[in-house]
Amino acid sequence: MSNIENVHPALAIALEKKGYKTLTPVQDAALAPELQDQDLLVSAQTGSGKTVAFGLTMASTLLGESSALLRADAPLALCIAPTRELALQVKRELDWLYKDAGAKTASCVGGMDMRTERAALTRGAHIVVGTPGRLCDHIKRGSLDMSELQCIVLDEADEMLKMGFREELEIILGAAPDERRTLMFSATVPKTILGMTKKYQRNAVRVNTAAEAKQHLDIDYQVMTVSNADRENAIINVLRFYNAKNAIVFGDTRVAVNRMTQRFNNRGFSVVALSGELSQAERSNALQALRDGRAQVCVATDVAARGLDLPDLELVIHADVPRNREALLHRSGRTGRAGRKGVSALIVAPSRRRNAERLLRDAGITAEWGEAPSADAIIAKDNERLLDNMTLTEEVSDEERTMVARLLKAHSAEHIATAFIRQYREGQSAPEELMPANYKPSKEDRHPDARNSGPRENFDNGVWFSLNVGRKQKAEPKWILPMLMKSGGLKKGEIGAIKIIDNQTFVEMAPKGVERFLENIGPDMKIEAAITAARVDGKPNLAQPTENYRGRDRDGGSGRSKGKPYGDKRKSGGDKKPWGDKKRSYDDKPSGNKKPWGDKKKSYDDKPAGEKKPSYEDKPKRNQNFEEGTFKRKSRKATGSDMPSYDKPKSGPKDGAKKPHKKKLARAAALKEKGAPSSFGSKGGVKKGSRKSTRKPK
Repeated sequence: MSNIENVHPALAIALEKKGYKTLTPVQDAALAPELQDQDLLVSAQTGSGKTVAFGLTMASTLLGESSALLRADAPLALCIAPTRELALQVKRELDWLYKDAGAKTASCVGGMDMRTERAALTRGAHIVVGTPGRLCDHIKRGSLDMSELQCIVLDEADEMLKMGFREELEIILGAAPDERRTLMFSATVPKTILGMTKKYQRNAVRVNTAAEAKQHLDIDYQVMTVSNADRENAIINVLRFYNAKNAIVFGDTRVAVNRMTQRFNNRGFSVVALSGELSQAERSNALQALRDGRAQVCVATDVAARGLDLPDLELVIHADVPRNREALLHRSGRTGRAGRKGVSALIVAPSRRRNAERLLRDAGITAEWGEAPSADAIIAKDNERLLDNMTLTEEVSDEERTMVARLLKAHSAEHIATAFIRQYREGQSAPEELMPANYKPSKEDRHPDARNSGPRENFDNGVWFSLNVGRKQKAEPKWILPMLMKSGGLKKGEIGAIKIIDNQTFVEMAPKGVERFLENIGPDMKIEAAITAARVDGKPNLAQPTENYRGRDRDGGSGRSKGKPYGDKRKSGGDKKPWGDKKRSYDDKPSGNKKPWGDKKKSYDDKPAGEKKPSYEDKPKRNQNFEEGTFKRKSRKATGSDMPSYDKPKSGPKDGAKKPHKKKLARAAALKEKGAPSSFGSKGGVKKGSRKSTRKPK
């Protein structure tokens, strides 16, 4: 190795065994003699060899002058990574790098058995690698001893802060000894990183590599402009054109990842998906399938593919324009590693062209613009690979020569060559015919009317299919048509009439597109998510079901106009509800069904004469003179008062004349002077039991 002089001798042997010929710029910069025992803030892009860089940098702190590590009762180094995959990848790198130094490593990541991790920590580990959440759990439970730590590494610190791990990082760094070495590796250095540097590092030295501001020299950036409706078809053609051993397709959402996974599986690609909804076991199985060749394509989101390391990854496809410069570099950095070449292809619709140009300009990347590979270009590339096949240049053995003679005797050379070509192409997905990048669908193409859509071309002997969605599932031609074109591989002219009823949709297809449609959707007849298709014999029965139908039709009109049992308004003589459903009027009630006398509420006239309530005139008046004992007023004597009772009726004015207001006031005043309460009401007097009036008589 040309720049090996700064590598610790215990690790130099491991590098030579691994096949390293020279160090990368970030590795060489981090090993500068003046930076030993210093806290570092290193800016390094994904794929620049930063894992080996901080592994080599830690050696001077952990080993010193020794050639091997002694038994450790507590960890000496702690490496923190944002995701499980990246943490496990870091552990694998440190395993071979520190193998000859006798170091033991342990992992603490979410999704794994915590008891197994606790046992590994108890047995003793020199280096612990983990994710923030799980490391905090071990610290709180007392299973991770931080007292002997000499070095802490934060890998992809910017990403950990974006994912909301700031609180966990503060807990971990706060539990570590003050006398330690802290190394931060980050693709970008935002203000949040600088804040953590000032708080948790001591006089940190900033290390910028020369490759930070430049594109990866081993990555070929391709920008392919396609029409908006052909984006997934273009991805299929890119996969077919490059025929990479491993490829990653990045989608923005889980829904997009699931849709593309189903589509590519139907087209014959061996595909695995990586998204946040998968369990740790499912993610591990998917990655292992990519590493051992059982899968060729990985469809993933940004977060799920963080830290993904595939040695044979040759192609990265961006199904949508990345959100920012960092996302573009992180995605593309999955390929072009360790001196290998790679391709990063951006699929760009015309409406996103300016976004792509601005993104590439901000990232300092020079890309080659063009269109996605056409079907003819893919076939030509297949033929080129066939002629370059190594099996055609090897010598024929004696055993093979005997079989060749038998084949030539039974068949012509042309037939044998044809069989060889067919076998070579067997299982390969047919390339897609793409529309021009500037293609704009007409108004009729964007919004076809299913009720009046006639055949777009000659649909004699057309084949009908039924879909398990209808009007009640909000099925509309404006999304059914592009769905059939994307998932079923159909062209616009091969789709005829679209008829939508309550729970089904019937689609007419031209005979030439049926075989391709069945091939794309597979034997399970699944188009997208829970939407499936079924072939219909002959022309379908489009009659609307009439049983128990309620409500209005899809045009907003009443049900009567569409032949339904009854609509919102009924005409005489038409279909009516049965008697049991009709609300009967009062006159329709049978006359004999009257309530018995006992249940009937009696009127006033039905009462016996003797029980007649006396009228108002029969009641004695309040101020009328009575004979002794005929009427006696209830005593109003107040409780605890010495005032006399006034039970005797009082004489009122003669002949029932109304008492003048002035006389009331005069009498009330006289009673007040004598200390007796007034018998008058609130008008002009004082009520019994109330406080004395302060009103003076006029």
